[in-house]
Amino acid sequence: MLPPAGHVLSLLLVIGTGGTVSSPRLAPQGCYVAEEAGERTFRCSRAGLRAVPTGIPNDTRKLYLDANRLASVPAGAFQHLPVLEELDLSHNVLAHLSGAAFQGLAGTLRHLDLSANRLASVPVEAFVGLQTQVNLSANPWRCDCALQEVLRRVRLAPGTGTGIVCGPGARSDLVGQEFLPRVGEEELCGTGRGGARHSTDVALLVTMGGWLVLVVAYLAQYVWQNRDETRRPLKRARALPAQSEDSSTLSTVV
Repeated sequence: MLPPAGHVLSLLLVIGTGGTVSSPRLAPQGCYVAEEAGERTFRCSRAGLRAVPTGIPNDTRKLYLDANRLASVPAGAFQHLPVLEELDLSHNVLAHLSGAAFQGLAGTLRHLDLSANRLASVPVEAFVGLQTQVNLSANPWRCDCALQEVLRRVRLAPGTGTGIVCGPGARSDLVGQEFLPRVGEEELCGTGRGGARHSTDVALLVTMGGWLVLVVAYLAQYVWQNRDETRRPLKRARALPAQSEDSSTLSTVV
């Protein structure tokens, strides 16, 4: 007696998949996929997330992870989303961004919202290559060299610059002040990682100055050591007129 056709089909599926039948990856609870203005959108707002979720469709163009409990963004968290244009990470508890957090998004990302988090500082490397508008407002910024370098590289979303205010970890005279006007007025990258270029320039000038001092000292020593030999031609030159006069006198007498 032959087994039912349905059993045969199930057996073939199991064999073809190496003994297991894979099920589609489901979105985390509180998340859903939608089509908004013809673009694939993945919404996980207020879903109680503590980490960037898995199962985000590769063709997602807008990703909303706002109002969750995300504390950090690891390296390559979104690199599997090659057409992502908008990323909303606002109203989380973000305190750390990896320098490669947005790796793979340089050519596509247009809008990035990091507002209303707990960011005190961010690595400049995280924004290298991004052609995006960024919202950095409502964070307790330390207002350090790293932030100064970031603000020189990124394009801020319109109307968000006034919301970049120095937090309690900033220098005492900066606490509570808008940081954007200070970016062009004061250089904060004198030392440390962000000030590597400035430190290198200073080191180069010091090195050149040291070499110049050595050259001047060598020349001074050379002149001092050869002062007697320098005077001998002068003595000889002074003696020549006297010898000429003696010769002339001798000729007259003869």
